[in-house]
Amino acid sequence: MRACRLCLEQGHAITPGAIFRGDIDAEIMIIGQAPGVTEVEAGRPFNAGSGTRLFQWLERAGFEERAFRDPQYMKEPGAASSTQYMTAVTKCFPGKAKNGGGDRVPSREEQALCRPYLDEELRLVDPKVVIPVGRLAINLFFPASRPLSKIIGAGQLIDGRVVIPLPHPSGASRWHQIEANRALIDHAIGRIRAERIKLGL
Repeated sequence: MRACRLCLEQGHAITPGAIFRGDIDAEIMIIGQAPGVTEVEAGRPFNAGSGTRLFQWLERAGFEERAFRDPQYMKEPGAASSTQYMTAVTKCFPGKAKNGGGDRVPSREEQALCRPYLDEELRLVDPKVVIPVGRLAINLFFPASRPLSKIIGAGQLIDGRVVIPLPHPSGASRWHQIEANRALIDHAIGRIRAERIKLGL
């Protein structure tokens, strides 16, 4: 059953590969905002420039991009025994922003309509570590009134899971380009690395 206006009125279709990828036994889950047009075209999440920067951060934490991209990777000899999972707050490409400055941010209504699907993903996968990427995903776990400078790098135990937020890696975002904020990102990457080692990944 479709409840979302994007599907019913605008004809935007859910493209599963562009939204979620990974294994139900994953111990680390990355939650993004919504698939963009390049994600829909390529059929995989975090496909464009923001994905390149995100995986540069994750590589510094000791993860290979293949561990998130290639379903056969974890079956290779010597690969870690656990897997990772990627998903998004909303499940459809929301369209371009009216001002032309990138993709439109999904409305609160759209986020609410997709929330049961995300809650079910969290329940089924039951990851030990959650990495929300960008403000929309971060607000699922932290108050919207709290500035990113007080969130990024902090990490917190929420509902038995370690939550380590990262800022949106888009080139349109200026936050991660500020020198003081880069130190916070470095700290977050260090925390992700520590959790990876703890989990034996």
